[in-house]
Amino acid sequence: VEGEVDVTGLRVHDLLDSPRVTSFEIPGSDEQEPLYDDAGSPVGRLRRRRWPLVGSLEVACTPLPDATRDGCLAVQVRVRNTGSGAADADRDAALRRSFLGAHLLLFARGGQFLSLLEPPDWAVALAEGRDNYRCWPVLIGEKEAEGGTSETVLASPIILYDWPEIAAASAGELFDSTEIDEILTLRVMTMTDEEKRQARATDPRAGAIVDRCESITPRELERLHGGSSEVSPTTFPTGGAPWWDPEADASVSPGTDSVEISGVAVAKGSAVRLHPSRRADAQDMFFAGQTAKVAGVHHDVDGNVHVAVVLDDDPAADLHEWYGRFLYFDPAEIEPLEALR
Repeated sequence: VEGEVDVTGLRVHDLLDSPRVTSFEIPGSDEQEPLYDDAGSPVGRLRRRRWPLVGSLEVACTPLPDATRDGCLAVQVRVRNTGSGAADADRDAALRRSFLGAHLLLFARGGQFLSLLEPPDWAVALAEGRDNYRCWPVLIGEKEAEGGTSETVLASPIILYDWPEIAAASAGELFDSTEIDEILTLRVMTMTDEEKRQARATDPRAGAIVDRCESITPRELERLHGGSSEVSPTTFPTGGAPWWDPEADASVSPGTDSVEISGVAVAKGSAVRLHPSRRADAQDMFFAGQTAKVAGVHHDVDGNVHVAVVLDDDPAADLHEWYGRFLYFDPAEIEPLEALR
């Protein structure tokens, strides 16, 4: 059952002095629903019991040192579960008092949030210094034509992109409705009859999800699997070669090109350490601090540089390098090991 905690009236100048902590409690409940047979005779009852939730919301603001902009602040928000029993060793007991699917919705009246995923050039370094734990803050609301700003931020427990939209292929609510409907639908279809019975008894929304997944047609499932669209021709000169052909731009050569990082020329064969920060992939966090060998320096059609690497600790590194399956990082995410010597 959805619960909502509204905290309004927080003023920036107050938050600069000290964090504002707001305690909250979402009460529990004990509801009973009678069950009847087809003749209308009572045959039992359905009991739904919810345990109370107790927590706190802490909000603070910190000025950011930036010579090019005035009034640039970092907003720090922490949600804590302060109720007793939330850390119980028994999983079922802990779940009863846990914050499941907690989302933060932040609105700045008279201000703008900057994108952490695609910040403007002047704010890239500021964005890279922000840490997010068990949440994924993205811009929502009216999408700006440029600038990457919005009055509203959604901090979600799942990975989203700025200004997320409901996918056109989504047939209805699936507690997601963005881009993973297919995998959630398939997961529901693997449930046993007993698990489906329990899900239907949870609430009408859960029951509707199970019913819809059970009745989905092969055509509808195919639509969730993805689609294709025409690719617009590129506008840069290719000398008559197809735009996807590496020979289209003979001025670049991943095997011999280099990029300067911290005063060190990094090219194929260079030893580097990885510091993922652009969050292009959720798995990037597992590569933080690992050493790797550069397999090539690539340039895309927009003029951006991407460094291809293979991990030193990957037992299949030789195989990946042989058939060209690399990990790609921005030069800002790479530390040349030569610079440490």
